[in-house]
Amino acid sequence: MTARRPEPASAQHLPANAIELKGLEKIYRGTDGQPSKQALKGIDLEVPRGSFFALLGPNGAGKSTLINILAGLVVKSAGSVSLFGIDIERNPRRARLAIGVVPQELNFDPFFTAREALELQAGLYGVPRSQRRTEEILAAVGLLDKADAYARLLSGGMRRRLLVAKALVHSPPVVILDEPTAGVDVELRRSLWAYMRQLNAQGVTVVLTTHYLEEAEQLCDRIAIINHGEVVACDTKDTLIRRLDSKELLVTPAERLQALPSSLAGLDAALDEQGRVRIRYRPSGTRAGELLDRLRDAGVSIADIATREADLEELFVRLTSQGSQAA
Repeated sequence: MTARRPEPASAQHLPANAIELKGLEKIYRGTDGQPSKQALKGIDLEVPRGSFFALLGPNGAGKSTLINILAGLVVKSAGSVSLFGIDIERNPRRARLAIGVVPQELNFDPFFTAREALELQAGLYGVPRSQRRTEEILAAVGLLDKADAYARLLSGGMRRRLLVAKALVHSPPVVILDEPTAGVDVELRRSLWAYMRQLNAQGVTVVLTTHYLEEAEQLCDRIAIINHGEVVACDTKDTLIRRLDSKELLVTPAERLQALPSSLAGLDAALDEQGRVRIRYRPSGTRAGELLDRLRDAGVSIADIATREADLEELFVRLTSQGSQAA
């Protein structure tokens, strides 16, 4: 895939944030005697212009509601939402021109060809024929050779590519990807991410929701985690992981140990199945050298050592399992 930067309607004097949410709330009224449900509880969130931003959370956390509000599909209950400084309530048409959403569900008309689907989408957004980039976008997502094939005849991966193409027809400066690689093959996943990296490098703000946390860790520079309708963490990836203050030291003894040395008493240490000593510690209060000294003092000859940093999955589990406690 090769990328061409989508240009917003007015590229001059853009604000620092592509998306700003202030006090955003959404309450779904109960039906058939059921109580109302508050899906979003006063969310404050800023997505910097040009960032590759991850929006993470467990099922039911409020991610889909938030995205649907941004896309103009759900009406908020309270708060404000702006895209590049455009209030979605005061100027909904301009706001929708600033965003392209790739939905999680495969949503397409089976009786349109890929080319016709893009032409129709461009027409709905008021893109003049002279400014449409149908061929270019189809080529970028690897569907040019399927331009005249009906959508119903495309494979699941190709339909996913078609959704990406439809989201780009109006050249939005913000692209939201809602679980874009769910159930797709490795080849599509790699090509999609390569394309999105190119767009992001050219200034497009990309917002990703995914359950594949390794994708978010590899791709995104900023991460927000929401749980029970609240933002429980939001910062750069490295800063969030450092807040865990957790590291693991893995020591391979020259001779297999039958039990942990008494010098490690009081530490979070264990012998694994390979006979290696695993020690979890807080870098802010303990140095790896001190732990190695304890092993040497116990007469342990060290053959090899390695360390493992905390990762995004560990942070995610800790935050979402503790309810709405911020990092």
